[in-house]
Amino acid sequence: MQVRNIHERWISSPATVVGALIGTLASNDDQLWPNHKWPPMKFSKGLEFGSKGGHGPIRYFIQSYDPNKSIRFQFTGPKGFNGYHSFWVEPSGSGAVLQHVLEMKTSGFALLSWPLIFRPLHDALIEDSLDKAERNLGGNPSGNRWTWWVKALRWLLR
Repeated sequence: MQVRNIHERWISSPATVVGALIGTLASNDDQLWPNHKWPPMKFSKGLEFGSKGGHGPIRYFIQSYDPNKSIRFQFTGPKGFNGYHSFWVEPSGSGAVLQHVLEMKTSGFALLSWPLIFRPLHDALIEDSLDKAERNLGGNPSGNRWTWWVKALRWLLR
């Protein structure tokens, strides 16, 4: 199954300021990843090309990194996730758009696990991430509300 999943948020800060959040990923002062609610993002060698890591059961390596602009991760797990996910920033009017894109082709067990388990969790996590970014730049996001299914999955997977 071909998957293209996009989440984006317009933030009323310059693109360089929004982009700087990407550079904090997996650090002690992570301003983008919602590690207060979700498994933290970790890398073997920090934010550099080829560094291996992931979050929870999701594994990947850094395929490209343009500081203050974008980062792209190539999946290595779970099995059947063949593709990438990325964050990038683009100027937009008096602010910037922070976007997360996931593109992959699923196979095997991932044909079921993506739509039933991983997609709902992924969507909630990324919306929490965009909320955190907006909040850290002085915005007041309305707050991501988890569905009953996301709450049930999180309870089951503990």
